[in-house]
Amino acid sequence: MKILVCGKGGCGKSVVSALIAKELAKRGKRVLVVDTDESNFGIYKNFGVEQPKDFMEYLGGKDAIREALIKSIQGGSGERTKMFKEITIDGIPDDYAVSKGNIKIMAIGKIHDFGEGCACPMGAVAREFLEALKLDENEYVVVDTDAGIEHFGRGVEAGCDVIVAVVEPSYESIQLTSKIVELASKLGKKAIIVANKVNEKTSEFIKADAYLPFKEEIFGACLKGTEIPHVPEAGAIVDAILS
Repeated sequence: MKILVCGKGGCGKSVVSALIAKELAKRGKRVLVVDTDESNFGIYKNFGVEQPKDFMEYLGGKDAIREALIKSIQGGSGERTKMFKEITIDGIPDDYAVSKGNIKIMAIGKIHDFGEGCACPMGAVAREFLEALKLDENEYVVVDTDAGIEHFGRGVEAGCDVIVAVVEPSYESIQLTSKIVELASKLGKKAIIVANKVNEKTSEFIKADAYLPFKEEIFGACLKGTEIPHVPEAGAIVDAILS
C-alpha cells in the first residue's frame, strides 16, 4: 500500500508521516518513507537518522532530468518517456537511502542553491517513481509531501492508494483539507483525515477519522531535532488507513 500524507504548511505532515511509518514497522511491516518535500530538511530527525543523498542525483541531477522532460515533450508523440520500468524497495541504491529497523528513508530532492530553478523535475521524478514502485504484501510506502496541493497538479497522487490529509485547528487548514478530500474523490482515492495538535475544545470544530492531541514530547523532539517518540494515537491513525 502507498500512503500519501498532505496538508497545509506547518500542520504536522512530517510528524504524522513518521508516526504512521513507526506504527507500521511496529506491526512487523517493511516501510519505505519517501520525502517529496523539496523545502523541508527535517523528517530524517524524526527517525533519528542523517539526511540521505538526493535521489535526483542518481538520475543525473535536476538539469539532466529537466532536459529529458523537455525532449520528451518536444518528441511530439504525446507520451512521456518513462524514467523507470519497474523498481522495488531493494532496488533503491544504498547511497540514496538510510535505514532504521524495518524503515528505509529516501528523499527525491531538495532546493540547495539560489536560482537553481523550480521544483517541477522533482515532482516528475516523485510521480514516476511512485507509479513504477512495486511492493510485496508486507511492504508499505509513506509519502511526505510539500505544503499545499501543488503535488496534485504534478500528478504525484496517481501512484498512491490512500491520501491522508493532516488538519490543524485553523480555518485555513480546515478549508484546504476539504479541497484535498474533494480532489481525492475525483481521483477515486480513499481519503483519511487526521486532526493534529488538537485539544478537547478545538477537536469539536474538526470532523476527522483520527485525532492526535498536542503532545509535549513530540513538540520537544521537533524543537530539538531529535527522534520523535511513538505515541499510542498512532495506532488509531493506521487503523483508519487500513480499514
